[in-house]
Amino acid sequence: MIHEENIRIDKFLWAVRIFKSRSSASDACRKGRILVNNLLAKPSRIVTVNDIITVKKPPVTYIYEITDLLENRIPAKMVNRYIKDITPEEEKAKLLVMSNIRHGIRPRGTGRPTKKERREIDRFFNSTDGI
Repeated sequence: MIHEENIRIDKFLWAVRIFKSRSSASDACRKGRILVNNLLAKPSRIVTVNDIITVKKPPVTYIYEITDLLENRIPAKMVNRYIKDITPEEEKAKLLVMSNIRHGIRPRGTGRPTKKERREIDRFFNSTDGI
């Protein structure tokens, strides 16, 4: 594997499997969801070793430190050689909370709600009386 002295942030994020494609990493940079050393990063931003990368993937904000650079995508087992996850545990806990929230549980086999049931559901969630 070829190690470079500097590499683009979008290529690095793709190579260490933070994003599934390089174009999605570039889009995240353009939307302002990627920070390098607390500065907004364009897709062409050059990163170096020991840079701190902040990746905002709602509802969680991940923080990584670059330990080594690489050019090509690597297997998931090797990612820890190139980045160190320094995300606080409170941020990771947000994922657990979101995964435990269930919306609109219905007993199996009852099908979709009827028009009457939908009106009752809407009244229940939109009612302001009694609160």
